Amino acid sequence: MDIHRCRFVPYPPSAINAVAFSYPTVTKAQRGAPVRLAIGRANGDIEIWNPLNGLWHQETILHGGKDRSIDGLVWVTEPDQVLQDGTKLVGKSRLFSIGYTSTVTEWDLERGRPRKQASGMHGDIWCLAAQPLVAPTKQGDRSVNGAVQSGKKLVAGTMDGSLVLYSIDDDDLRFDRILVRSSSKKTKMVSIAFQNRNVVVVGCSDSAIRVYDMRNGNVLRKMTLGSDLSGGAKEIIVWSVKCLNGRDIVSGDSTGQVCIWDGKTYTQAQRLQTHNQDVLSLATSADGSTIVSGGMDRRTVLYRKTSGAVARWSRVWHRRYHSHDVKTMASFEGNGMSVIVSGGPDATPIVLPLREAGMENHRTLSHLPQDPPLQSAPKSRLIVSWWEREVHVWRLRRPLRDLVDTSDGESNIEKNRKLLARILIKGEANITSATISHDGSLLVVSTTSDIKAFYLKPRSEAKKDELKISKVEVYEEVSKQGATRLQISPDGQWLCAVQESNRVVMFSISRESTPDSKPVLHPKAIRLQRIDRKLQKHASLGGLGQYDRTITHIAFSPDSKMLAVADLAGYIDTWVLSTTRPKLQNGVNGTHDDDLSSGSEDEEEGNETEGLRWTRNPKGSLIPKLQAAPTVLSFSNHIPTPNSAPSNDGEVVDDYTLLTITARPQILLINPSLGSLTPWSRRNPITRFPVEFRNIRDLVKGALWSGDRVWFYGSTFLFMLDLSQDLAEPAQSHGSSNGELVKQGTKRKRGPDTGAGSKMEIGAAGPTKVIHQVRGKPIEEIPLDGPVSDPMDEDEISQPAEESDSEDSDDDNLGELALLRGVQGKSASESQSSERLGFWHTYKYRPILGIVPLGGEEDIPTNGVAGTVTYDKPRETLEVALVERPLWDVDMPDRYFGDGEWEK
Repeated sequence: MDIHRCRFVPYPPSAINAVAFSYPTVTKAQRGAPVRLAIGRANGDIEIWNPLNGLWHQETILHGGKDRSIDGLVWVTEPDQVLQDGTKLVGKSRLFSIGYTSTVTEWDLERGRPRKQASGMHGDIWCLAAQPLVAPTKQGDRSVNGAVQSGKKLVAGTMDGSLVLYSIDDDDLRFDRILVRSSSKKTKMVSIAFQNRNVVVVGCSDSAIRVYDMRNGNVLRKMTLGSDLSGGAKEIIVWSVKCLNGRDIVSGDSTGQVCIWDGKTYTQAQRLQTHNQDVLSLATSADGSTIVSGGMDRRTVLYRKTSGAVARWSRVWHRRYHSHDVKTMASFEGNGMSVIVSGGPDATPIVLPLREAGMENHRTLSHLPQDPPLQSAPKSRLIVSWWEREVHVWRLRRPLRDLVDTSDGESNIEKNRKLLARILIKGEANITSATISHDGSLLVVSTTSDIKAFYLKPRSEAKKDELKISKVEVYEEVSKQGATRLQISPDGQWLCAVQESNRVVMFSISRESTPDSKPVLHPKAIRLQRIDRKLQKHASLGGLGQYDRTITHIAFSPDSKMLAVADLAGYIDTWVLSTTRPKLQNGVNGTHDDDLSSGSEDEEEGNETEGLRWTRNPKGSLIPKLQAAPTVLSFSNHIPTPNSAPSNDGEVVDDYTLLTITARPQILLINPSLGSLTPWSRRNPITRFPVEFRNIRDLVKGALWSGDRVWFYGSTFLFMLDLSQDLAEPAQSHGSSNGELVKQGTKRKRGPDTGAGSKMEIGAAGPTKVIHQVRGKPIEEIPLDGPVSDPMDEDEISQPAEESDSEDSDDDNLGELALLRGVQGKSASESQSSERLGFWHTYKYRPILGIVPLGGEEDIPTNGVAGTVTYDKPRETLEVALVERPLWDVDMPDRYFGDGEWEK
């Protein structure tokens, strides 16, 4: 593999302004609850994460728009119900957001777009909270005023000092009334929390915390903080308030103090000065025994109660996990997990252990999206990247080997790239997906409300690096529905789009006979019916509804004659392109979905284009359901022979190979035409995969093919497997419950981790070096544990350590992986006598935004984010562009520097 290491492709990360869990706690009776984490960013996007017992899978992104920001997130989860037949109906979860405007937005997770919006005659909303629901077993919580008690309300605090109620009854969102109006215009409602259903605590900007009665809007108590410290502002801003299990109140303010207030008398019980600057965020444990605060000084501080006759809160420790302000945090406990997720302007979510704080490591999640916003046109060597409403088109002019073989290679590398076009999509919605044809002539971009197509053509033969961009007409009836996923087939004749997150449509792309003619999209879309999985109807009424049927991946076969899509539930649907019209339309491998029957007549007329017709794969219903949501769906470059067909005697026949990787992880190779796993996949379960792969915590983002070798990558790793040989049997060793193997001779740690990092080793928290300073002499640093090399900076090869080559070897100039060709790996040597490398991996490249294939007409096809196609003369070397987006290369807003700190 020849790798173009690219850091010139832009992708500006957006600051994290809000995080929220759909279930702060999960009891044993709620084990089936769909727990999700919502992360709101400054560009208006909302990321939906599945904790997955510590695997942390970014499932989808709800895209925002121009001049929009997510500054507050609130989940409202209804209590579970038991139906007449004894079936348990999980309570429905709804997501609401604010953005420093006077509008509250509810999001439709099933369709990936805003569902409803409501606004009132009040100022901008700065904080939002949901009124706790009435517990059915607690009869004492009910009051005479039944309307207030039974209703579901959102409470918003505004910049003009008002408390506003929004009703969310009957699956609706509407403005109800203004509960409280402040007498002073200078008072701003900054933070809010509920002590119980009828008592709300509000942190204000006038050095006060106010406690209100929700039933009548009366002020129960006003708790003052006094004046700011000398030299500071006159008024103290209470940035965050929390309630400890419905009892005491915790506040964090602009003086850097965390205050504990008695929940009965509303008097200050304790004041802790633990931050050098403003305390911006707070989080508490479910039992009220732990407090975590984050501030502008980048500190994350943990507090616990001391034991004794008089219980007092004390600081346990503090760390600087973030490189900027710790603006927001949220806690989750349940299903064996106990974590806190924090975020801020550095755009990186940090997962901290809560119950096992100090015993487990933290974990840094990627600031880059799970679905790479990157595509390529290998034939024309184009790279397409997008973010928000902007698209960039780059070209890498020459292959890597032509650059390294010349004497002035460094200067040629700088001249090798060129930005050909910058396209700004009209409208207010952010881009959801984009795709480019293999020859680079057709670019299609989608938002939640529009689909746009562009024809890319060189201006002349002498000016190939200058593109002439013209619009391709997309009919309004089709484009106005938008799309969440797009993919052009390898032969450039079909465009597949996913609309409303779970509806698959196909467009035919036609061209004139002349080579420079503009492509034309067929005005009528072909609706492809998915298999009816006969799911229980009550399952779609509660929880997240049909959110798990959201399609996240599209893949075409290398000859463009088969299409596969996969959804979050783990179902794979496939269609084949046939030339004969089938006699039967219904009753084969499932029926049409109930909500699609209305348009059956139109689909009958549009499914056939020039004698070609997309039909459901006859064996599609036999494809096994995945154990978890897929992260990769990719066809290999193998094309079966035209005469191959399933035989009646069960003989092995030639078929496509479909690779799917899930978040568990689970790696499967499927023969879609047969509806079964490949023999290689049956012989090689995940337990036989190399320990180097099983120990990786980051999820796989994409895959590329080079003959029998498949390359898959995540945000911090690149891994290669040779599918022409079986994997070696793993060595017998003790394994931890989370799948990681423990080194030989070390003591096995008891119990799994709680959702953040792995268990800390003994002595990991101790000092690692001593600074020795003598007047008049230079400072000397003495390491206590000897020199330590960072394994993340070295390539890991499947060969004995004494035979490994240095990373700085001169052979690297021939290509990133040229040194590895012909090297015998451990797995290969143990399984067979072949000299082919069994597997290989490296952590050298990080963080990886995406990897896309490059090459001319003679290049070998690859599959992944750019599509596939096969040629008669494949090259031996796969050429790719690997795009990295490290945070240190991104301009960040100014941050606070304390005493003794300076910018590196």
